Amino acid sequence: MTPTIAIVAARIFDGTEWHEDSGLLLEQGCVHGIVKTSDIPRGVRRVDYDRQQVVPGFIDLQVNGGGGVRFGEETSAQAIREIASAHARFGTTKLLPTLITDTPDVTALALEAGRQARAANVPGFLGLHLEGPHLSLERKGAHNPSYIRPMTAADMDAICAYRGDAGLVLTTVAPENVTAEQVRALVAAGVVVSIGHSNATAQTARSYFDAGASMVTHLFNAMSPLGNREPGIVGAALDDGRVFAGLIADGVHVDPATIRVSLRSKAPPGDIFLVTDAMQTIGTDLAGFELNGRAIYRNEGTLKLSDGTLAGADIDMISSVRFAHQVLGLPLERVLAMASSVPAKAVGLDDRYGYLRPGYAADFAVLNRELECVHTWVEGREPSSL
Repeated sequence: MTPTIAIVAARIFDGTEWHEDSGLLLEQGCVHGIVKTSDIPRGVRRVDYDRQQVVPGFIDLQVNGGGGVRFGEETSAQAIREIASAHARFGTTKLLPTLITDTPDVTALALEAGRQARAANVPGFLGLHLEGPHLSLERKGAHNPSYIRPMTAADMDAICAYRGDAGLVLTTVAPENVTAEQVRALVAAGVVVSIGHSNATAQTARSYFDAGASMVTHLFNAMSPLGNREPGIVGAALDDGRVFAGLIADGVHVDPATIRVSLRSKAPPGDIFLVTDAMQTIGTDLAGFELNGRAIYRNEGTLKLSDGTLAGADIDMISSVRFAHQVLGLPLERVLAMASSVPAKAVGLDDRYGYLRPGYAADFAVLNRELECVHTWVEGREPSSL
Protein backbone atom coordinates (compact mmCIF):
# COMPACT_ATOMS: atom_id res chain seq x y z
CA MET A 1 0.00 0.00 0.00
CA THR A 2 1.06 3.60 -0.58
CA PRO A 3 1.91 5.87 2.35
CA THR A 4 -0.38 8.87 2.81
CA ILE A 5 1.56 11.05 5.29
CA ALA A 6 5.24 11.84 5.72
CA ILE A 7 6.40 13.17 9.09
CA VAL A 8 9.57 15.13 8.35
CA ALA A 9 12.01 15.93 11.17
CA ALA A 10 15.65 16.75 11.77
CA ARG A 11 16.07 13.25 13.13
CA ILE A 12 13.94 10.21 13.89
CA PHE A 13 14.67 7.53 16.48
CA ASP A 14 13.19 4.20 15.40
CA GLY A 15 13.80 2.59 18.79
CA THR A 16 17.23 1.32 17.81
CA GLU A 17 19.00 3.98 15.77
CA TRP A 18 18.68 7.58 14.63
CA HIS A 19 17.80 8.65 11.08
CA GLU A 20 18.94 12.15 10.14
CA ASP A 21 16.96 14.48 7.83
CA SER A 22 14.37 11.81 7.21
CA GLY A 23 10.67 11.23 6.83
CA LEU A 24 8.50 8.82 8.76
CA LEU A 25 5.95 7.41 6.32
CA LEU A 26 2.49 6.56 7.68
CA GLU A 27 -0.30 4.53 6.16
CA GLN A 28 -3.65 3.68 7.78
CA GLY A 29 -2.44 4.30 11.32
CA CYS A 30 0.75 2.27 10.95
CA VAL A 31 4.37 2.96 10.13
CA HIS A 32 5.15 2.34 6.47
CA GLY A 33 8.88 3.06 6.73
CA ILE A 34 11.58 5.69 7.23
CA VAL A 35 13.29 7.25 4.21
CA LYS A 36 15.57 10.17 3.46
CA THR A 37 13.71 13.41 2.90
CA SER A 38 14.75 13.37 -0.74
CA ASP A 39 13.13 9.95 -1.18
CA ILE A 40 9.66 10.84 0.09
CA PRO A 41 7.21 9.76 -2.65
CA ARG A 42 5.49 12.47 -4.64
CA GLY A 43 1.92 13.22 -3.69
CA VAL A 44 2.36 12.27 -0.05
CA ARG A 45 1.20 14.94 2.39
CA ARG A 46 4.10 16.27 4.43
CA VAL A 47 3.98 17.40 8.06
CA ASP A 48 7.19 19.25 8.87
CA TYR A 49 8.77 19.38 12.31
CA ASP A 50 11.82 21.45 11.47
CA ARG A 51 14.82 21.06 13.83
CA GLN A 52 12.85 18.68 16.06
CA GLN A 53 13.04 14.97 16.73
CA VAL A 54 10.53 12.16 16.45
CA VAL A 55 10.70 9.25 18.90
CA PRO A 56 8.52 6.21 19.64
CA GLY A 57 5.53 7.06 21.79
CA PHE A 58 5.86 6.41 25.50
CA ILE A 59 4.16 3.42 27.11
CA ASP A 60 3.16 3.85 30.75
CA LEU A 61 2.10 0.67 32.55
CA GLN A 62 1.06 2.41 35.79
CA VAL A 63 -1.21 5.45 35.55
CA ASN A 64 -3.67 6.14 38.34
CA GLY A 65 -5.09 9.28 36.78
CA GLY A 66 -4.62 12.54 34.97
CA GLY A 67 -6.49 15.63 33.88
CA GLY A 68 -8.29 15.78 37.22
CA VAL A 69 -9.63 12.23 36.90
CA ARG A 70 -8.59 9.26 39.06
CA PHE A 71 -9.42 5.81 37.79
CA GLY A 72 -11.51 4.13 40.46
CA GLU A 73 -13.09 7.33 41.64
CA GLU A 74 -14.49 7.51 38.12
CA THR A 75 -14.90 4.19 36.31
CA SER A 76 -16.07 4.64 32.74
CA ALA A 77 -14.72 4.66 29.21
CA GLN A 78 -14.99 8.45 29.29
CA ALA A 79 -12.79 8.59 32.40
CA ILE A 80 -10.20 6.46 30.63
CA ARG A 81 -10.41 8.73 27.58
CA GLU A 82 -9.77 11.82 29.72
CA ILE A 83 -6.81 10.23 31.50
CA ALA A 84 -5.25 9.09 28.21
CA SER A 85 -5.79 12.51 26.67
CA ALA A 86 -4.11 14.23 29.61
CA HIS A 87 -1.02 12.03 29.33
CA ALA A 88 -0.86 12.29 25.54
CA ARG A 89 0.19 15.91 26.03
CA PHE A 90 3.40 14.54 27.54
CA GLY A 91 4.25 11.97 24.89
CA THR A 92 2.42 8.92 26.26
CA THR A 93 0.71 7.06 23.44
CA LYS A 94 -0.30 3.91 25.31
CA LEU A 95 -1.12 3.43 28.98
CA LEU A 96 -2.69 1.12 31.52
CA PRO A 97 -5.26 2.93 33.68
CA THR A 98 -4.44 1.61 37.14
CA LEU A 99 -6.97 0.74 39.80
CA ILE A 100 -5.47 0.82 43.27
CA THR A 101 -6.88 -1.31 46.08
CA ASP A 102 -10.64 -0.91 46.33
CA THR A 103 -13.86 -2.83 46.92
CA PRO A 104 -15.06 -5.76 44.76
CA ASP A 105 -17.85 -3.55 43.40
CA VAL A 106 -15.42 -0.85 42.25
CA THR A 107 -13.14 -3.47 40.73
CA ALA A 108 -16.07 -4.86 38.75
CA LEU A 109 -16.90 -1.37 37.50
CA ALA A 110 -13.27 -0.83 36.49
CA LEU A 111 -13.19 -4.07 34.49
CA GLU A 112 -16.39 -3.07 32.71
CA ALA A 113 -14.95 0.37 31.95
CA GLY A 114 -11.96 -1.35 30.36
CA ARG A 115 -14.25 -3.45 28.19
CA GLN A 116 -16.12 -0.36 27.07
CA ALA A 117 -12.90 1.56 26.38
CA ARG A 118 -11.63 -1.23 24.17
CA ALA A 119 -14.96 -1.48 22.33
CA ALA A 120 -14.87 2.29 21.75
CA ASN A 121 -11.21 2.14 20.60
CA VAL A 122 -10.24 4.90 23.04
CA PRO A 123 -6.96 6.41 21.78
CA GLY A 124 -4.07 5.42 24.03
CA PHE A 125 -5.90 2.72 25.96
CA LEU A 126 -3.76 -0.43 26.15
CA GLY A 127 -5.43 -2.40 28.93
CA LEU A 128 -5.85 -2.36 32.70
CA HIS A 129 -3.54 -2.58 35.69
CA LEU A 130 -5.12 -3.86 38.90
CA GLU A 131 -2.77 -2.82 41.70
CA GLY A 132 -4.37 -4.73 44.55
CA PRO A 133 -6.38 -5.45 46.59
CA HIS A 134 -4.36 -8.64 47.17
CA LEU A 135 -1.35 -6.95 48.76
CA SER A 136 0.57 -7.02 52.03
CA LEU A 137 -0.68 -4.97 54.95
CA GLU A 138 2.90 -4.49 56.08
CA ARG A 139 3.84 -2.87 52.74
CA LYS A 140 0.50 -1.26 51.93
CA GLY A 141 1.87 2.23 51.28
CA ALA A 142 -1.05 4.56 50.65
CA HIS A 143 -3.48 1.70 49.88
CA ASN A 144 -6.51 1.52 52.16
CA PRO A 145 -5.85 -1.37 54.59
CA SER A 146 -9.55 -2.08 55.07
CA TYR A 147 -9.81 -3.19 51.42
CA ILE A 148 -6.74 -5.47 51.36
CA ARG A 149 -7.67 -9.16 51.31
CA PRO A 150 -6.69 -12.59 49.95
CA MET A 151 -7.44 -13.46 46.33
CA THR A 152 -10.51 -15.65 45.91
CA ALA A 153 -11.69 -17.90 43.10
CA ALA A 154 -14.20 -15.20 42.14
CA ASP A 155 -11.40 -12.63 41.87
CA MET A 156 -9.43 -14.94 39.60
CA ASP A 157 -12.45 -15.66 37.44
CA ALA A 158 -13.13 -11.94 36.96
CA ILE A 159 -9.53 -11.18 35.97
CA CYS A 160 -9.28 -14.14 33.60
CA ALA A 161 -12.64 -13.32 32.04
CA TYR A 162 -11.45 -9.79 31.32
CA ARG A 163 -8.27 -11.13 29.74
CA GLY A 164 -10.32 -13.44 27.54
CA ASP A 165 -12.75 -10.89 26.18
CA ALA A 166 -11.02 -7.52 26.50
CA GLY A 167 -7.27 -8.02 26.24
CA LEU A 168 -4.25 -7.01 28.27
CA VAL A 169 -4.51 -7.01 32.03
CA LEU A 170 -1.65 -6.63 34.51
CA THR A 171 -2.18 -7.31 38.18
CA THR A 172 0.09 -6.47 41.10
CA VAL A 173 -0.10 -9.04 43.89
CA ALA A 174 1.75 -9.93 47.07
CA PRO A 175 2.67 -13.49 48.11
CA GLU A 176 1.13 -12.69 51.48
CA ASN A 177 -2.35 -12.79 49.93
CA VAL A 178 -1.97 -14.72 46.65
CA THR A 179 -0.69 -18.28 46.29
CA ALA A 180 1.87 -19.46 43.75
CA GLU A 181 -0.81 -21.77 42.34
CA GLN A 182 -3.07 -18.80 41.73
CA VAL A 183 -0.21 -17.02 39.94
CA ARG A 184 0.29 -20.06 37.70
CA ALA A 185 -3.40 -20.06 36.79
CA LEU A 186 -3.42 -16.34 36.04
CA VAL A 187 -0.34 -16.58 33.84
CA ALA A 188 -1.79 -19.60 32.03
CA ALA A 189 -4.82 -17.43 31.20
CA GLY A 190 -2.56 -14.73 29.70
CA VAL A 191 -2.56 -12.34 32.66
CA VAL A 192 0.68 -10.44 33.37
CA VAL A 193 1.50 -10.86 37.06
CA SER A 194 3.71 -8.42 38.95
CA ILE A 195 4.94 -8.72 42.54
CA GLY A 196 4.60 -5.60 44.63
CA HIS A 197 3.52 -4.11 47.95
CA SER A 198 5.06 -7.12 49.64
CA ASN A 199 7.56 -7.92 52.37
CA ALA A 200 8.38 -11.34 50.91
CA THR A 201 11.86 -12.80 51.13
CA ALA A 202 14.04 -13.26 48.07
CA GLN A 203 13.43 -17.00 48.20
CA THR A 204 9.67 -16.49 48.18
CA ALA A 205 9.95 -13.96 45.35
CA ARG A 206 11.97 -16.45 43.29
CA SER A 207 9.31 -19.11 43.80
CA TYR A 208 6.70 -16.69 42.44
CA PHE A 209 8.92 -15.88 39.47
CA ASP A 210 9.13 -19.64 38.90
CA ALA A 211 5.31 -19.66 38.95
CA GLY A 212 5.25 -17.10 36.14
CA ALA A 213 5.28 -13.66 37.75
CA SER A 214 7.40 -11.65 35.32
CA MET A 215 7.50 -8.18 36.80
CA VAL A 216 7.85 -6.17 40.00
CA THR A 217 5.87 -3.00 40.64
CA HIS A 218 7.71 0.31 41.25
CA LEU A 219 11.08 -1.18 42.14
CA PHE A 220 12.32 -0.29 45.67
CA ASN A 221 8.99 1.21 46.74
CA ALA A 222 6.66 -0.78 49.01
CA MET A 223 8.76 -3.96 48.91
CA SER A 224 11.39 -5.78 50.94
CA PRO A 225 14.74 -4.06 50.31
CA LEU A 226 18.12 -5.37 49.22
CA GLY A 227 20.09 -6.36 52.30
CA ASN A 228 23.47 -7.93 52.91
CA ARG A 229 22.04 -11.29 54.06
CA GLU A 230 18.46 -11.05 52.78
CA PRO A 231 18.26 -9.74 49.19
CA GLY A 232 14.50 -9.16 49.43
CA ILE A 233 12.28 -8.65 46.43
CA VAL A 234 14.61 -5.93 45.14
CA GLY A 235 17.61 -8.25 45.07
CA ALA A 236 15.63 -11.16 43.63
CA ALA A 237 14.28 -9.01 40.80
CA LEU A 238 17.65 -7.48 39.91
CA ASP A 239 19.28 -10.93 39.94
CA ASP A 240 16.67 -12.70 37.79
CA GLY A 241 16.84 -12.19 34.02
CA ARG A 242 13.24 -13.29 33.57
CA VAL A 243 11.93 -10.30 35.48
CA PHE A 244 11.13 -6.74 34.36
CA ALA A 245 10.78 -3.88 36.83
CA GLY A 246 8.91 -0.61 36.69
CA LEU A 247 10.61 2.36 38.32
CA ILE A 248 9.44 5.85 39.25
CA ALA A 249 12.11 8.32 38.14
CA ASP A 250 11.17 11.53 39.90
CA GLY A 251 14.07 11.86 42.33
CA VAL A 252 11.65 11.41 45.22
CA HIS A 253 10.62 7.77 45.21
CA VAL A 254 14.14 6.46 44.55
CA ASP A 255 17.49 8.22 45.02
CA PRO A 256 19.39 8.84 41.76
CA ALA A 257 22.41 6.85 42.98
CA THR A 258 20.18 3.89 43.77
CA ILE A 259 18.65 4.05 40.31
CA ARG A 260 22.06 4.10 38.63
CA VAL A 261 23.27 1.14 40.69
CA SER A 262 20.13 -0.86 39.88
CA LEU A 263 20.46 -0.17 36.15
CA ARG A 264 24.06 -1.37 36.16
CA SER A 265 23.20 -4.51 38.09
CA LYS A 266 19.96 -5.69 36.42
CA ALA A 267 20.33 -9.16 34.93
CA PRO A 268 19.15 -9.33 31.29
CA PRO A 269 17.11 -9.92 29.24
CA GLY A 270 14.64 -8.54 31.75
CA ASP A 271 15.10 -4.81 32.17
CA ILE A 272 13.99 -1.73 34.08
CA PHE A 273 11.39 0.56 32.53
CA LEU A 274 9.89 3.90 33.50
CA VAL A 275 6.46 4.29 35.03
CA THR A 276 4.91 7.50 36.30
CA ASP A 277 2.48 6.10 38.91
CA ALA A 278 0.79 9.41 38.15
CA MET A 279 -2.30 10.61 39.96
CA GLN A 280 -5.04 12.96 38.71
CA THR A 281 -2.90 16.04 39.26
CA ILE A 282 -1.11 15.60 35.92
CA GLY A 283 -2.10 18.36 33.51
CA THR A 284 -3.87 20.35 36.25
CA ASP A 285 -3.17 22.95 38.93
CA LEU A 286 -4.84 20.90 41.67
CA ALA A 287 -3.37 21.58 45.12
CA GLY A 288 -4.49 18.18 46.39
CA PHE A 289 -7.32 15.67 46.39
CA GLU A 290 -8.97 12.93 48.44
CA LEU A 291 -8.05 9.25 48.20
CA ASN A 292 -10.60 6.92 49.81
CA GLY A 293 -11.58 9.68 52.20
CA ARG A 294 -8.00 10.67 53.07
CA ALA A 295 -6.47 14.02 52.13
CA ILE A 296 -3.52 13.94 49.72
CA TYR A 297 -1.30 17.02 49.67
CA ARG A 298 0.58 18.20 46.56
CA ASN A 299 3.85 19.97 47.23
CA GLU A 300 6.93 20.51 45.05
CA GLY A 301 6.52 17.40 42.94
CA THR A 302 5.27 15.11 45.70
CA LEU A 303 1.90 13.70 46.73
CA LYS A 304 1.65 12.64 50.37
CA LEU A 305 -0.76 11.65 53.09
CA SER A 306 -0.70 13.76 56.24
CA ASP A 307 1.74 11.29 57.83
CA GLY A 308 4.21 11.76 54.96
CA THR A 309 3.44 8.49 53.14
CA LEU A 310 3.89 8.88 49.39
CA ALA A 311 0.59 8.49 47.54
CA GLY A 312 1.40 7.99 43.87
CA ALA A 313 3.53 10.41 41.91
CA ASP A 314 3.19 13.89 40.46
CA ILE A 315 5.19 13.41 37.28
CA ASP A 316 4.49 12.83 33.58
CA MET A 317 6.51 10.62 31.27
CA ILE A 318 8.44 13.27 29.35
CA SER A 319 9.54 14.73 32.70
CA SER A 320 10.67 11.24 33.70
CA VAL A 321 12.65 11.00 30.46
CA ARG A 322 14.34 14.35 31.11
CA PHE A 323 15.19 13.33 34.68
CA ALA A 324 16.72 10.03 33.58
CA HIS A 325 18.77 11.72 30.86
CA GLN A 326 19.77 14.97 32.53
CA VAL A 327 20.02 14.00 36.21
CA LEU A 328 20.92 10.32 36.02
CA GLY A 329 23.20 10.95 33.04
CA LEU A 330 21.85 8.06 30.96
CA PRO A 331 22.21 8.10 27.17
CA LEU A 332 19.07 9.44 25.55
CA GLU A 333 18.66 6.29 23.47
CA ARG A 334 18.53 4.13 26.59
CA VAL A 335 16.09 6.43 28.32
CA LEU A 336 13.77 6.46 25.30
CA ALA A 337 13.85 2.66 25.28
CA MET A 338 13.00 2.60 28.99
CA ALA A 339 9.89 4.65 28.17
CA SER A 340 8.81 2.71 25.07
CA SER A 341 10.30 -0.57 23.85
CA VAL A 342 11.15 -2.01 27.29
CA PRO A 343 7.62 -1.66 28.73
CA ALA A 344 6.24 -3.00 25.44
CA LYS A 345 8.46 -6.05 25.80
CA ALA A 346 7.53 -6.44 29.47
CA VAL A 347 3.90 -7.07 28.52
CA GLY A 348 4.67 -9.01 25.33
CA LEU A 349 3.61 -6.32 22.86
CA ASP A 350 6.95 -5.30 21.38
CA ASP A 351 5.87 -6.79 18.05
CA ARG A 352 3.57 -3.81 17.46
CA TYR A 353 4.50 -1.03 19.92
CA GLY A 354 7.66 0.62 21.20
CA TYR A 355 9.44 1.01 17.85
CA LEU A 356 8.91 2.94 14.62
CA ARG A 357 9.19 0.00 12.24
CA PRO A 358 7.09 -1.05 9.24
CA GLY A 359 3.79 -2.46 10.41
CA TYR A 360 4.04 -1.02 13.92
CA ALA A 361 1.44 1.40 15.27
CA ALA A 362 2.16 5.00 14.26
CA ASP A 363 2.59 6.06 17.88
CA PHE A 364 5.20 8.76 18.31
CA ALA A 365 6.13 11.95 20.13
CA VAL A 366 7.72 15.06 18.66
CA LEU A 367 10.32 16.55 20.99
CA ASN A 368 12.23 19.81 20.82
CA ARG A 369 15.88 20.27 21.74
CA GLU A 370 14.98 20.80 25.40
CA LEU A 371 13.18 17.44 25.45
CA GLU A 372 9.78 19.01 25.73
CA CYS A 373 6.87 17.32 24.00
CA VAL A 374 5.63 19.42 21.09
CA HIS A 375 3.09 17.00 19.59
CA THR A 376 1.93 13.43 20.12
CA TRP A 377 0.48 11.16 17.43
CA VAL A 378 -1.50 8.06 18.44
CA GLU A 379 -1.98 5.39 15.76
CA GLY A 380 -1.55 7.97 13.03
CA ARG A 381 -4.09 10.39 14.49
CA GLU A 382 -3.01 14.00 14.35
CA PRO A 383 -2.84 15.78 17.72
CA SER A 384 -5.93 17.87 16.98
CA SER A 385 -8.03 14.72 16.52
CA LEU A 386 -7.13 13.01 19.80
